[in-house]
Amino acid sequence: MGHYWLGYSEALPMLQAMRASRKTLLARVPWREPGVIMKYLDAGAMGVICPMINSREEAAEFVSFLRYPPKGQRSFGPTRAAFACPDYSIEAANAEILAIAMIETADGVRNLKEIAATPGLDGLYVGPIDLTLGVSGGRLPPGFDREEPEMIDVQKRIAEAARNAGIHAALHCGSPDYAMRGIEWGYDMVTILGDVRYLASAASASVDAFRRLSGTAASAGDLGAY
Repeated sequence: MGHYWLGYSEALPMLQAMRASRKTLLARVPWREPGVIMKYLDAGAMGVICPMINSREEAAEFVSFLRYPPKGQRSFGPTRAAFACPDYSIEAANAEILAIAMIETADGVRNLKEIAATPGLDGLYVGPIDLTLGVSGGRLPPGFDREEPEMIDVQKRIAEAARNAGIHAALHCGSPDYAMRGIEWGYDMVTILGDVRYLASAASASVDAFRRLSGTAASAGDLGAY
């Protein structure tokens, strides 16, 4: 629900459909905003990925939105979660719901050890494009699967910080090959692209194949290639 156009009305039936898989469903929220975070938890998400966590204080505030008192400040109203999750209880929710902070800024890297040590935080998740822009001060262009030594070093440091703190580390990747490198660096979870990019890539490949077979020139005004 971050950069994409999904809202609560679209996400709710997705959570309902995916619940049958018995997997742990995570919601990537647009910001560290308590009302939004709590609403997706009430809808049945069992973990939240929150962007732009830059300090231990922000990490602690984020964690508090996911925990009922006395461990946090989550409001009680599990409208769907109480039915979707067997034996739902405050104690179980506090123990099982995952709090995952995205590290994707220069400040986040500077405060990496303190963020990782935040009580109640379950994992760190690397957003490589924002991380690259932040760490390089805009010197490096945006993109996945960084090959610059400084970016590889930062990604390795994030995985190490998570491991040292006894929490998980996740890395978003642009290819299976890079995802395997992430696993070798110590990441527990890797994600590869997303549905929109896969659809765009498949459509582009089909158009390119048609142009090769038909000998059609790739020009903006060539309607025959669409």
